[in-house]
Amino acid sequence: MADKDLEARHLETLDRDLGRFSDLELATSRVARRYAGPGIAFLFIVAAGLAAALFLGQTSNTLIVVVAAAFGAYMALNIGANDVANNMGPAVGANALTMTGAIVIAAIFESAGALIAGGDVVETISKGIVAPDSIATPAAFTWAMMAALLASALWVNLATWIGAPVSTTHAVVGGVVGAGAAAAGFGAVNWASLGTIAASWVISPVLGAVVAAGFLWFIKARIIYQEDKVAAARRWVP
Repeated sequence: MADKDLEARHLETLDRDLGRFSDLELATSRVARRYAGPGIAFLFIVAAGLAAALFLGQTSNTLIVVVAAAFGAYMALNIGANDVANNMGPAVGANALTMTGAIVIAAIFESAGALIAGGDVVETISKGIVAPDSIATPAAFTWAMMAALLASALWVNLATWIGAPVSTTHAVVGGVVGAGAAAAGFGAVNWASLGTIAASWVISPVLGAVVAAGFLWFIKARIIYQEDKVAAARRWVP
């Protein structure tokens, strides 16, 4: 009888020890998940800076190139976390795509859009809002643009942290205007170009709403409200 009691106590102690190990593993896993994202983001920024130094650093402006690449990588992370999430949200929320699928599609087409059709936007941001010759020296203009990039990235990061969907374009344009005004005064800002950009911010949501309403009307009229929805879908969805 005593042996059985001793064995039961041993098993009870073993269960408690195993439970402690299980709790420790669970806590470690949660802590690791919490810091995995920031750790990967930090490594991405460092890798961008090192790549810039390796491939583009054979000049007298190596420091500027490396810092600009690091700021750009930081901004890219924030675009993915906030601006791209605005596009992913409806598709994932409607169960049309999984989170992984949406991320893969966003990575491919965001990169393709920037490489294929981003030249005109780059031209507007770099020269259309604040002219480089309006600032005293090229070095001052370079640092002003880097300040605008970092400021806009910090703002988008803050907005992401509080869960607010914001526009990266608005942040970048505001950063360029602020940096240009601080470097050379408000006269350095091309207010006509800025007005055109601001007008597009008003027109784009209205056009988006009109197009979305038109698609919804078409889907309801041609598919949902038809007696044979399957046949209607086979006809109109392709």
